[in-house]
Amino acid sequence: MEARDGGSAPLPCSYAPLPEDAEAATTVGRARRTAGPLCAALMLVTAAVLLMVAALAGVRLAGQLPADGIVVMSADQTTVDAAMMSTSSRGPESGVSEKTSGAAAHGGMLGADASGNAFPWSNAMLQWQRTGFHFQPEKNWMNDPNGPVYYKGWYHLFYQYNPDGAIWGNKIAWGHAASRDLLRWRHLPVAMSPDQWYDINGVWSGSATVLPDGRIVMLYTGSTNASVQVQCLAFPTDPSDPLLINWTKYENNPVMYPPPGVGEKDFRDPTTAWFDGSDDTWRLVIGSKDDHHAGMVMTYKTKDFIDYELVPGLLHRVPGTGMWECIDLYPVGGLRGIDMTEAVAAASNNGGGDVLHVMKESSDDDRHDYYALGRYDAAKNTWTPLDSDADVGIGLRYDWGKFYASKTFYDPSKKRRVLWGWVGETDSEHADVAKGWASLQSIPRTVVLDTKTGSNLLQWPVEEVETLRTNSTNLGGVTVEHGSVFPLSLHRATQLDIEASFRLDPLDVAAAKEADVGYNCSTSGGTTGRGTLGPFGLLVLADARRHSGDMERTGVYFYVARGLDGGLRTHFCHDETRSSHANDIVKRVNVTRLVVHEMDSSYNQAYMTSL
Repeated sequence: MEARDGGSAPLPCSYAPLPEDAEAATTVGRARRTAGPLCAALMLVTAAVLLMVAALAGVRLAGQLPADGIVVMSADQTTVDAAMMSTSSRGPESGVSEKTSGAAAHGGMLGADASGNAFPWSNAMLQWQRTGFHFQPEKNWMNDPNGPVYYKGWYHLFYQYNPDGAIWGNKIAWGHAASRDLLRWRHLPVAMSPDQWYDINGVWSGSATVLPDGRIVMLYTGSTNASVQVQCLAFPTDPSDPLLINWTKYENNPVMYPPPGVGEKDFRDPTTAWFDGSDDTWRLVIGSKDDHHAGMVMTYKTKDFIDYELVPGLLHRVPGTGMWECIDLYPVGGLRGIDMTEAVAAASNNGGGDVLHVMKESSDDDRHDYYALGRYDAAKNTWTPLDSDADVGIGLRYDWGKFYASKTFYDPSKKRRVLWGWVGETDSEHADVAKGWASLQSIPRTVVLDTKTGSNLLQWPVEEVETLRTNSTNLGGVTVEHGSVFPLSLHRATQLDIEASFRLDPLDVAAAKEADVGYNCSTSGGTTGRGTLGPFGLLVLADARRHSGDMERTGVYFYVARGLDGGLRTHFCHDETRSSHANDIVKRVNVTRLVVHEMDSSYNQAYMTSL
C-alpha cells in the first residue's frame, strides 16, 4: 500500500514477552461461544468508569452468557521504568483528561472515587497510553500488515515500518515479529530495508506463499528510484530458521513491471499465490485503476515465481471506485477456513463447485476496506459478485471504524482464515512524534461465511484472546430503565474485555409501530438521539465525573428502528464526538447496520462483545 501521511530508547512492549521454550501455543480448552443474534467488535481502553445506558427503551442483561450476564476481562499492563521514556504524550493542556494523562493528584495515581476505588497506574503507563492486547512495534510508525504466515510452529507478522520516526516516510521497511499464539509477540530485526534501486523509495506491501515443499516465497511492491511501482521477490536466507530472521532479495528483481495501460504509480500489493492444476501454474492478483477511475484487478501466473505472464482480461472491474490497494481473494465457508489452492482444485474436480469467494479492496479514495461475495471461475479468469448492487467498493465493509489495508492468511494449524487490519489512530502527527509511536494492528479475527444469510461475513477475535483473561466480573438480571444509566463496578485495569447480552422489553418492541426509516447514527445526534427502541449500550468515561456536562465519554450502542415494511433494523454506533476535549483530532460517529437473526418470536435480543 502507498501512504501519504505526512535514536531514543525503545518503548516497552505492550504485551507479555514470549516464553523462552519452544512449546506449542496453549490450546484453548473452552469452546468458543456462538455469537448471539447480533454481534459486533469494538475497542474499549483505559476506562475509569463504565456505564450501561438506555435512552428510552428499557433493557435488561439477558441470561444467555455464562454466569448470566456481563463478563469482563482485564489485563494489567506491565509497569515500566519511567527513566526509559524520552518523549511525552498528551496531557490536560492538550485536552486529554488528567485521569488518563497521569497529571492527577496522588503522585500520578488515578484519583479515588467515593468508594475508595483507585488504580495504581505508574507514570509510564499513564504517559504512554499504549494498548495491552493489540500488536504494536516497540516504537515509531507502522501501517499495513504484510505477509502474515504460519511457519514451523510460529505465526509471523511483517508490517510497513519507518525505523526512523513516528510518521510515514519514503524509506518504509518491513518490520517483523513472531508469535506462538497471535497475541504474545517477539520483536525481530527489520526483515527488509529499501536498499536497492528497485525499492529505494520503499519496501511496500506484499504477501507470503508457502510452497508444497514448505519453502516460502515473498512477493512485495518496490518503489524504484524513479518512483515506479514494481513487484519484487524475496525468500528466507535460512529456511531451517523457524523465526525467519534473515531475508534475501532475488538478484534479478524486479520480476514484474506495470503492464501497458496501467499507471507507473498504480500497480501494487500482490496477493498470496495459489496453485491451478489446469495448467500447473501459480496465480496471484494485483490491484490497480484505469484512466476512467475504475478500480480493477489483474491476474498473473507463473511456474517458478521468476517469470510471469499476465492472464488476458481483467478478473474484475468496478467503475468509479478508484485505485484498489491491498487486494485480497479467498474462498470462505461457514465453519472453517478454506485454502485457496484446495478450493480451486475442488472446483476443477466437480465442475465449478459451490464455494463462494471473497474479493476485498482497500479504497485509496476514502481509506476504507470493502468486500463482496461472489464466484471465481479460474478457467475464465472472472470473479462475479452475487449482488451487483453490493459489488466491491460500493457494498459491504469489513469494519466501520479505523481499519484499512487488511490482509488475510490461511492458518493450516487450526484450519481457519485470519484477518489482520491496520488501525490508524485519529491523533495528530505532532502528537505521534511527541509520544514516539503511531498506529497499531487490529486484534486478529477469524472470518467465516454467515450461513444464515449467505450474503455477508462473520468476524470474531481469534480464540486465543480468551487466554488473556486474568480476572472476571459477572453481572446478570440487571434492568436498565428508560433514560437511565447503570454504573458497572469492574476490575481495575488498563484494558477491559466486555461481553454483554441485552434483551429489549417485548412490550416496547410491540409498541414501536411507527416507522423510523430516517435514523442514522452519524446524523441523528449520536448518543443524544432518542427513539422508542434506542439508543442502548455502553458509555465509556474518562473519569468518574459522569454528571459533568463536559465529561469525556465514548458511546458504543445499538439503535433499533422499524422500517416501512414493519421489520426491525439494528444500527450499531460508536460515538467519538465527546471522547476528548482535544480539538486537533478526528472525532466522528462510526455507523453500520447489522444483520440480526430472529431467535424467537419476540425478536428482541441483542448481543455485544468488546475488546
